[in-house]
Amino acid sequence: MDTISVNKFRDNLKSVVEEVVSRHEPLKVTRRAGEAFVVISADDWEREQETLYVLQNKGLMQQIADSLDTHTRSQGYKPTDEQMNEITGI
Repeated sequence: MDTISVNKFRDNLKSVVEEVVSRHEPLKVTRRAGEAFVVISADDWEREQETLYVLQNKGLMQQIADSLDTHTRSQGYKPTDEQMNEITGI
């Protein structure tokens, strides 16, 4: 994560924010006499929140682990060719 001073952030607000949004990388802003803060795009914030929700949900994590296990053993659900065509839109 890149770091920038609050003064440089304030002086270049528009270009800095555009860069954060386009690069999809958070930016740490440091203040001389206070706590630092992080700037992140709204889309990236929402993605992070979704990821945290999944990681904190034991039921979902168990389903993922079980699915990976059956896939590794080639014992998972196998759709028919017709179902695959419907899924892939062919």
